[in-house]
Amino acid sequence: MFQEIVKKISTFSAENISAERKEILQTLVDYIHSKRETNQTIRLNFICTHNSRRSHLSQIWAQTMAYHFGINNIFCYSGGTESTAMFPKVAEILSNQGFQIQKLSENSNPVYAVKYGENENPIICFSKKYDDDFNPKTRFGAVMTCNNADEGCPVVIGAEARFPIKYNDPKAFDHTDLQTEKYRERSLEIAQEMWWVFLQIK
Repeated sequence: MFQEIVKKISTFSAENISAERKEILQTLVDYIHSKRETNQTIRLNFICTHNSRRSHLSQIWAQTMAYHFGINNIFCYSGGTESTAMFPKVAEILSNQGFQIQKLSENSNPVYAVKYGENENPIICFSKKYDDDFNPKTRFGAVMTCNNADEGCPVVIGAEARFPIKYNDPKAFDHTDLQTEKYRERSLEIAQEMWWVFLQIK
């Protein structure tokens, strides 16, 4: 794993996560535990309305933390209730936090390859609906990362469980002096919570 990411992870502490958030996250911990106990493949689809910010950050950090703790046979995806594009600021912030990011296309919905380690497969990111052919069709956990997707998508077709683990949208700070700071904060908040989830699995 790239050292800048390892350095970030070393600053995380369970004390920084409230008891209320841990209770919410525990449902996801229990799901992953139950799949591991029966040697099943673990598939997590992180879902937000536009699949542009929070769902991508969650997908990337969850896959990274699974690798960090040596938890194999887990595959993280993301999707939305509609397709837009991964917001460029997300790639910028993740790059600043130690990831290597390659933009593979230049269309209105670019494809990004995101690497957390020199010899590991990249995480492929682009905006898509949650039921896109790129994503699993059945036997996955749906992690709802925003209120709109959770409320507007009461049934996630193919999901065997759903988890409302919601984050505030950094989009609220777009085109302000606080934009970079708030995207960085949201990324690290998600990273620390995914770290805590997989720490429990380890």
